[in-house]
Amino acid sequence: MNHSRVQPLLTATDLHKTYGTTKALDGADFSISRGEVVAVMGPSGSGKSTLLHCLAGIVPPDRGTVVYKGQTVSEMSDARRSALRRGDFGFVFQFGQLVPELTCLENAALPLRLTGVSRRQAEDQAAEWLSRLEVDDVRHQRPGQVSGGQGQRVAIARALAAEPGVLFADEPTGALDSLNGERVMNLLTAAARESGAAVVLVTHESRVAAYSDREVVVRDGRSRDLAGAEAA
Repeated sequence: MNHSRVQPLLTATDLHKTYGTTKALDGADFSISRGEVVAVMGPSGSGKSTLLHCLAGIVPPDRGTVVYKGQTVSEMSDARRSALRRGDFGFVFQFGQLVPELTCLENAALPLRLTGVSRRQAEDQAAEWLSRLEVDDVRHQRPGQVSGGQGQRVAIARALAAEPGVLFADEPTGALDSLNGERVMNLLTAAARESGAAVVLVTHESRVAAYSDREVVVRDGRSRDLAGAEAA
């Protein structure tokens, strides 16, 4: 995909974030277009997870701007950013973070229920994603009763069920063996592209980054597109 010809869906400009005396971000830039998968790579402590947290409105940057669909996320109230994370943004983490007391179907339907969708409609929509991600057979089981690979696919179904504009995936295969990791990445990228969601994929593994359209390297809090120059 030639993202330079497409209007970016989400952009970040000159992001700075400091924790105590540690500079987590030191002028990082980022952009992603609808339907694009961008891998954010870098060693541990490079700032890649902080970049994801700023992009997703989880933490505000000290300086710089994050813009989603023309709205400045970094200037929104906490309540508005929370609403954005419930509706427009989806999340997949390394350890799934499913609610153990709920069935896999109830877990996948949870974001829709939180936005006021009826239980039946939410579960119908969630069931469709469980089927697409090949875990429909575990819908009535609880997270503790399924394998790591199945649980991670349920987490992806949960993230995509609400039809987010952007899916943030933070080391989504980090807890899986290579075979399950490959299956999860194949299904994640195919499902996201089918839905039109942009995917911000944080990883330190080149085999996972290979599923992306483009790679951005974060080092010492600064970003560099592998096809371009280091961010100022």
